[in-house]
Amino acid sequence: MSTSRSFSPGPDGAITGQGTVTDRLVEANQNYAADFVDPGMDARPVLKVAVVACMDARLDLHDALGLELGDCHTIRNAGGVVTDDVIRSLTISQRALGTRSVVLIHHTGCGLLTLTEDFRHELEDEVGQRPAWAVEAFRDVDQDVRQSMARVRTSPFLLHTDDVRGFVFDVQTGLLNEIDAG
Repeated sequence: MSTSRSFSPGPDGAITGQGTVTDRLVEANQNYAADFVDPGMDARPVLKVAVVACMDARLDLHDALGLELGDCHTIRNAGGVVTDDVIRSLTISQRALGTRSVVLIHHTGCGLLTLTEDFRHELEDEVGQRPAWAVEAFRDVDQDVRQSMARVRTSPFLLHTDDVRGFVFDVQTGLLNEIDAG
């Protein structure tokens, strides 16, 4: 099932038609830019919140959280895991751009539930070099939310760690389930 209004998958699931997917995205941007009006905002989020979430395409964070353009900083990666790079982004978000709250969102049916660190070894076998990064796979999504909350709360680089909350988004119901920090 495709949810994209402007792309048609072929029988094998690949995008069909002229050009690449990127060509279609650039064309869509040209249509968007034709009616674009500068909203006159700066980079400081209105709600002073940073949302860290999984990159999963099923998560429409703005709609799910009732957010508007300019309301939050959104930081996404595989699993929504708090890594060093997420701490980097949160530090800039807080110290340079004024955010005070952090919302962490993992989700049901995450692809990281099916991976292990063996993924890195398989990559090494294939390309001859092991990635420097960890997969950060997990078996228990609730526990990984707790771990991510702990990483944020204990980071020496973050100024504001009193309003850090974690959730699991149910991809079948659209509801957030708050996870107790434990």
